[in-house]
Amino acid sequence: MKNDRYIIAGISALCLLLIIVTSVNSSFLMPLRSGAGFFLVPMEKGVNAVGSGLFGNIQAYSDLRDAQEENARLNERVANLTEENNRLSSETYELERLRELYKLDQEYMNYPKVAARVIAKDSGNWFQVFRIDKGASDGIRADMNVIANGGLIGIVTDVGQNYATVRAIIDDDSNVSAMSQRTGETCNVSGSMELFEDGRLGLDHVRKDADIAEGDRIVTSNISDVYLPGLFIGYASALSTDSNNVTKSGTVIPVGQFDNIREVLIITKLKGEEMQNQDDSDAKRSASEHNDVPQEETQAETEPVIDPIAERKTEKASETSEESSSSGETVEEETGSNG
Repeated sequence: MKNDRYIIAGISALCLLLIIVTSVNSSFLMPLRSGAGFFLVPMEKGVNAVGSGLFGNIQAYSDLRDAQEENARLNERVANLTEENNRLSSETYELERLRELYKLDQEYMNYPKVAARVIAKDSGNWFQVFRIDKGASDGIRADMNVIANGGLIGIVTDVGQNYATVRAIIDDDSNVSAMSQRTGETCNVSGSMELFEDGRLGLDHVRKDADIAEGDRIVTSNISDVYLPGLFIGYASALSTDSNNVTKSGTVIPVGQFDNIREVLIITKLKGEEMQNQDDSDAKRSASEHNDVPQEETQAETEPVIDPIAERKTEKASETSEESSSSGETVEEETGSNG
């Protein structure tokens, strides 16, 4: 510490001496001033260069720190804007999906429905078996039909208190009794994961002379045990006669998308209930057709009919009889008195 003070004091004294020397204007000191200038000018340049460099570095460091802080703020804002944009995009996609569900709801508005979200699925690329967030507490029961993406998706197979399992029509175990919407010719739509790798379902059990052509809309038939009638499945394709020369088969291009199902509609009416309601309606209609006589007329038939003309004739006859009876008594009295 003492040596440092001595060094600083010596340098200060030297600088002071040099200042005094260079400030004296004398020809005697000219060589000394020249020597001092020769010695000091490079040192001043070096000091100026070092100072300028240090100042530049300090300024650059300050600018860099400000730029880093600004960059951090901008990165945070970009992250917030990206998150908001993703949220808005997600809401936009969800809105589009909900609009599609609404259109589907309007298309089958004669059926009561409950909306549900898909919460899980089996492993694999396709939604062949998946789970929804509605169950028995929401009125969901087994064999209820599930629609989405423009048409039939599957059927409820298992129900818990707050969840349900859906088997899609692309599953290997799925078979749907169907028909051509144009002609009513019946057929069977079978699930096949092998076929669905090419985006197709199986179409079989078609009579050789059945009027089902390529491009026909295939819908669920009236004779299905569990599927409600008229639910859109897809379009007939690639029909050809089978080797038995009795039937023909082909494929169906499904209208539904089974790679990304988010929301579905569950029709809460079972096929058995639909048939029972139809039977009740037919019975009521049949009863009304066989009972054309109004109730008032039926009651009138059970009551005696009073004819006013006959009633007046009866009253007149009664009066005549009474008059005859009175005149007879008068004649007897007169005869008795005469006798």
